[in-house]
Amino acid sequence: MSSKPKGDCVFTGLIRHVGKVLSLTPRPGGARIQLVVLGSETPSWERGMSVAVNGACLTVVEVEGDNCTMDISKETLSRTNLGVLRPGDVVNLEGSLRMGDPLDGHLVLGHVDTTVTFMGSKGEGDFFNFQFSLPPSYAPYVAEKGSVALNGISLTVSAVSGEAFSVVIVPHTYENTNLSSLKPGDKVNLEVDVVARYVERLLGNAKGGVTRDKLKEAGFF
Repeated sequence: MSSKPKGDCVFTGLIRHVGKVLSLTPRPGGARIQLVVLGSETPSWERGMSVAVNGACLTVVEVEGDNCTMDISKETLSRTNLGVLRPGDVVNLEGSLRMGDPLDGHLVLGHVDTTVTFMGSKGEGDFFNFQFSLPPSYAPYVAEKGSVALNGISLTVSAVSGEAFSVVIVPHTYENTNLSSLKPGDKVNLEVDVVARYVERLLGNAKGGVTRDKLKEAGFF
């Protein structure tokens, strides 16, 4: 049986490769992106496979050596930062999980919710504290010590304050993703934790509001 992903795919949020945009061409109903995978290791991607580009799940339509071409729908362009990419920009890449692969980050679906604005960073020894805007409509899904995916990277929220949140970036992530090239004002793709979404929906439908007993019934204790 083939291990090639079928239907909806999932990711870990651990970036395996980065790529450089070669072109972004408008098409009826969307766009087509062509990029080259950087580094000495060429991924074994095939036509029809799912790959997360800056955290957005796209389908490979053509592979030639280190070059890879994918189509982007109008919906994805409207919710992500892919539409503002320019030739030379670096993007984070992760192929979808196959049966038996370890889940080392957190469950990422490649369904970007919205973009947030990079507000700045502060060095903390060898580490970096990055701060991003937090749209009020997504604030219920972002909690201290909870998980988010930013440009496809699985990260832990270190603090939430008003309409902003922070994450701590370890040296390996800083050196091997496109976070190191961010400038204040840049848009970054945000996917909230899918578990937070289901909890919110479950509790939102609960009569009488949120109680310890209802949380216990739902398996949270």
